Amino acid sequence: MIPIPGAVFHRVLDKQLPVARRSQGVWIETSDGKRYLDGSGGAVVVNVGHGREEIARAAYEQLQTLSYVHPTMFASSAVEDLAVALKGHTPGGLDRFYFMSSGSEAVETAIKLARQLQIARGNPERQVLISRWKSYHGLTMGALAAAGRTSFRLPFYPLMRDAVHIPPPYCLRCSYGLAFPACRLRCALALDETIQNLGPAAVSAFIAETVGGASIAVCPPPDGYWPLIREICDRHGVLLIMDEVMCGMGRTGKWFAAEHYNTVPDILVLGKGLSGGTLALSAVATTTALMDDVRANGGSFVHGGTFSHNGIACAAGLAALKILEREQLVERAARLGRRIGEGLQEALADSPHVGDIRGIGMMWGVEFVRDRQTGTPFPRSARVTERLWQALFERGVLLYKSVGMAGIDGDGLIVSPPFVITEAEIDHVVASLRMALRTVLNG
Repeated sequence: MIPIPGAVFHRVLDKQLPVARRSQGVWIETSDGKRYLDGSGGAVVVNVGHGREEIARAAYEQLQTLSYVHPTMFASSAVEDLAVALKGHTPGGLDRFYFMSSGSEAVETAIKLARQLQIARGNPERQVLISRWKSYHGLTMGALAAAGRTSFRLPFYPLMRDAVHIPPPYCLRCSYGLAFPACRLRCALALDETIQNLGPAAVSAFIAETVGGASIAVCPPPDGYWPLIREICDRHGVLLIMDEVMCGMGRTGKWFAAEHYNTVPDILVLGKGLSGGTLALSAVATTTALMDDVRANGGSFVHGGTFSHNGIACAAGLAALKILEREQLVERAARLGRRIGEGLQEALADSPHVGDIRGIGMMWGVEFVRDRQTGTPFPRSARVTERLWQALFERGVLLYKSVGMAGIDGDGLIVSPPFVITEAEIDHVVASLRMALRTVLNG
């Protein structure tokens, strides 16, 4: 293998990457002049579009005014203002926000908060976290233990204090071999069963993505799933953490995906689009009542970070939120998201290698199979997702890879563009995916 020149330790070690030099709207331009239509918003991150001058200006002005203060020493107006603005959109009384940098950090914050809440309530024995297989919550050790993506977990399994995992709401490959609605939401009832088997007094929290994302090629849960999960958690005194790092901030056509399911968590996790995909910014939302429990038990939250509650990132976040409001981009995501879904169905539904097309708002996934009748996946060694992605890349279209939803096998691509995408650009993405499917799989 030829060494990659330069001094950067890249994530991708087996090839040279093109150098991106400019981005605007839904387009990214490289140093050789080639343009790419960003049909996935990067890693389902960019929601308000690339190159937003308002966000750059807000970050610059904050830098000029107040560059850094430690969050245990000072409050700052940029952080307070973003929290107030978010409070105007979060569901069900979620009115307190703890800001971090990455989604992984926010997930770890949520897990620690749940644990400290249980201690504050006089339940120190509640230590166990329950999560789902085929989930993604980040790659720091606590978040990785919660995640259910086998390929990411396996190298580091000896280092983790693992969570207990239950099956996801994944109707195409139901772990129980059942079909909705006759299944009576067996995948949700698994949470009740698991809590009882562990002993309710041992369980701290249940964490799950509101809409399954990167590890399962976008998988909205069936009707009734989340209300039943909420009822089970309440009955057993288990805190509910809903991870909306990917599916929050308008991505599903509502400000927060939980709104689709009339369910309010105890703790909500945000990231990615929170800053419009510009500066690293994530958050944990909870209620004043729960924070009062923590305050009454020692007066502080035992957690932090050098760049938590960062004023520059929060200034960017507030600017992004104002863009979402002013341009009604959440409503646009709902409206144009339907066009994405309809376009994918029309172009791909007859392919013998398309096992499922699923999504919500501007967050859609296509799962590819070797045999559509049986749902048999391609072996991971065939690298179908990577080959499809490369064919699209060569055509100047970017989508997001999703693999491993069928054990270690399984292939999918995610369509999740910035909300400013036009109908013509959507049609171009769909047509390009259809062409790539014909080129790579002859179907």
